[in-house]
Amino acid sequence: MSTFSTSPARLAAEPMISVIDLHKSFGNKMVLDGIDLEVMRGESLVLVGGSGAGKSVFIKHLIGLLQPDEGQVVVDGIDLTVASPEAVLLLRKRFGMSFQEGALFDSMTVFDNIAFPIRRHTDKSPKEVAARVRECLRLVRLSGIEDKMPSELSGGMRRRVGFARAIALSPEILLFDEPTTGLDPVNTAAIARVINQLRDELDVTLVTITHDMNLAVRVGDRIAMIRDGHIIEVDTPERFAQSENPFVRAFLDGEIPEEAEDDS
Repeated sequence: MSTFSTSPARLAAEPMISVIDLHKSFGNKMVLDGIDLEVMRGESLVLVGGSGAGKSVFIKHLIGLLQPDEGQVVVDGIDLTVASPEAVLLLRKRFGMSFQEGALFDSMTVFDNIAFPIRRHTDKSPKEVAARVRECLRLVRLSGIEDKMPSELSGGMRRRVGFARAIALSPEILLFDEPTTGLDPVNTAAIARVINQLRDELDVTLVTITHDMNLAVRVGDRIAMIRDGHIIEVDTPERFAQSENPFVRAFLDGEIPEEAEDDS
């Protein structure tokens, strides 16, 4: 397994997120079984794995929605496992989260969906709110759709409106939860372009969880794979694609590894 390696500038970067020996069970089911992973400041890390591998449970630990049974989650020097509820809440405001399917309010226009967190968490004037909404839509390449309802949008457009809402408060860390589920290759490529544009223009740290390798190779500096509660591979997209790990190979090829067949 290789270490983080992209440009020399990024090699000197410090961790924005450090996950150390993370364990989490629900009843008798072990979901995370000793996760160790770092996300460098300014990096785009993609976490892949099959359904039920623990990707969503992992990401919920990053924003303090779940507490681990053991281990640490340290974000920009703050250990969420021992921080006060007030400190966790403040830190959570530095995250922007885009959920599966966009998770928009169906009864609100696009404008009001994006304006919602701005109105709730800032004292910006209506003029300032409107300017920020327009800027967020520009960044996701959807200028001019402020008055549309979510029901009028395609699946890919709804995801991008979700992105616009996620960046409304100028977060330092962006989390994307399965941003291309159910989308065709054209929309997947469009989502990838937007994610890369957000990273370039906003100078943020990104964590994307997905089972879509087409997206992973387009947006990731590194790809990590989770299986049975462990990180079994972390590498650049190019090296990840050449992995000899049988479970990685099976995931990439859409096959069942021989070991899993023998156990069935």
